[in-house]
Amino acid sequence: MLKTLNLSIAVLKMFTKEKPSWGGRELATAMNMNHTNLYRILETFENNGFITKDPITKKYSLGIAIWEIGMNMYDSLNIDQLCMPILEKLKDTTGETAVFTVLNGLEALTLLKAEPVNKVKFSVSRGSRTPLYVGASYRSMLAFLSEEQISKVIDEPLIAYTNNTMTDANEIQDELEKIRECGYAVSKSEYTADVLALAMPIFNSEEQVVASVTVSGPTYRFTEQRISEVLEPLTEAKNEIEDIIRRYHLNFN
Repeated sequence: MLKTLNLSIAVLKMFTKEKPSWGGRELATAMNMNHTNLYRILETFENNGFITKDPITKKYSLGIAIWEIGMNMYDSLNIDQLCMPILEKLKDTTGETAVFTVLNGLEALTLLKAEPVNKVKFSVSRGSRTPLYVGASYRSMLAFLSEEQISKVIDEPLIAYTNNTMTDANEIQDELEKIRECGYAVSKSEYTADVLALAMPIFNSEEQVVASVTVSGPTYRFTEQRISEVLEPLTEAKNEIEDIIRRYHLNFN
């Protein structure tokens, strides 16, 4: 039993900054392991969220469960230290809430949030999970997934969180096309009433969407001119976080 556990730990340790993803047979060869035994280990890790398999490349990488083990894992990867200063700057520049959200399968997970003092705040809390069809933070990621993944999200009855929540698949598809064209998403009172969100997708070094960064605040403060003003610092924050993710080969899914 301990031998299997040690072997499983050795498999996890193969996923490094220098080599964040592996093909199954490639990994078996590198570890001089029996392919069947390795796939059993990978399948167990995948079922528990410790490993994720890319549906297109079929390669494996570390999963979100690694992040959810506890604050020790957060500290070891310096997520707060690396990304919070960017969110704080975005918050200070815009005067609104700044949020960093990561893709977790076909859901979104809020990892970090910087909130202004004495202002109306974004209701989504750190660690909360949200479906990908509702709101800018999440649709900005959904727009860059495969058609198969998008269909799994929207081709079923969808919950309306407010009277403004998009629940029609055709309407959502049209909105996703707009996001792909302009590079950002906007939502108004869809997940939380009287809140407008402006979000941009974040891509890893393989040009796969892995996260989003959002500026959110009460609708009365977001005129058309205000949205245009927020886009510049939001783009800057997106580029800075994207650079960190690519430099350190961070994976969240």
